[in-house]
Amino acid sequence: MTPFPAEDSDFVVDAHHHFWDLTKLDYEWMPPGESIIKRNYLPDDLSPILEQNGVSKTVIVQAHQSLAEAEFLLDIARDNEFVAGVVAWVDLQSPGVGEDLDRLIRRPKLVGVRHQVEEDPDDDWLIRDESIRGLRMLAERGLAYDVLARPRHLSRVPELADRVPDLRMVIDHIAKPLIKGGTLEPWATDIAAVAAIPGVHCKISGMVTEADHDIWTVADLKPYVAHIVDSFGYDRLMFGSDWPVCLLASTYDRGFAAALETVAPPTPTDRAVFLGGNALRFYRLDV
Repeated sequence: MTPFPAEDSDFVVDAHHHFWDLTKLDYEWMPPGESIIKRNYLPDDLSPILEQNGVSKTVIVQAHQSLAEAEFLLDIARDNEFVAGVVAWVDLQSPGVGEDLDRLIRRPKLVGVRHQVEEDPDDDWLIRDESIRGLRMLAERGLAYDVLARPRHLSRVPELADRVPDLRMVIDHIAKPLIKGGTLEPWATDIAAVAAIPGVHCKISGMVTEADHDIWTVADLKPYVAHIVDSFGYDRLMFGSDWPVCLLASTYDRGFAAALETVAPPTPTDRAVFLGGNALRFYRLDV
């Protein structure tokens, strides 16, 4: 791995964004009717935005629960230098999960796996024996796990950590608290318990789509992010744009600026690790 640039560097990693091609796969989670996100979003769409915002590298995260999408994202990573890593989907409850992981891990830039727990009908998915078996295989292979959950799932994360102690976990989108309604509890208590687990990270991402899409302000986000900063500290937080999903409520530029303002890193070192260093270290990115 290339050493991380100096602590006062402006090296930036967008640790959470997506690509999709609607001619290849059907994304059932997308809102019905006309929507800004219901079109293809591919590297040529994102590349100039990254340049405008000084972003050096990115991590693509799955948005479709299929091995076909995993291969699609890994192909994009192979062909685009700015992509440093891919968090793909694998059926972690499948009897053949080990074989699937071993096949995908031979592809360059696979760094982690994600399951869309937030949409799973089983609220206990994270702690089912079948899931634990797959997550242990993930940990054995040195891959990270992105936890896409809502507040109601957070109470399961400590048990998961106990049963798979070597699993590197990051909470996506600060676990999607009810920002639009201004609701803090029980999210605040449960996310603090998750933050008490050594090594668990959290992404400052996906917040604007949990706020009021039309009238949100930075002030709406600040109570939630302040609690995350107090709970995790700067050395376990990372920036993610959640592009193009963020376009439902914000431009890339505005979302990036809001993340920086809410986190408010007090030192150059805190800024550097939040914007890049933590993502490089957590995902073990080779840049």
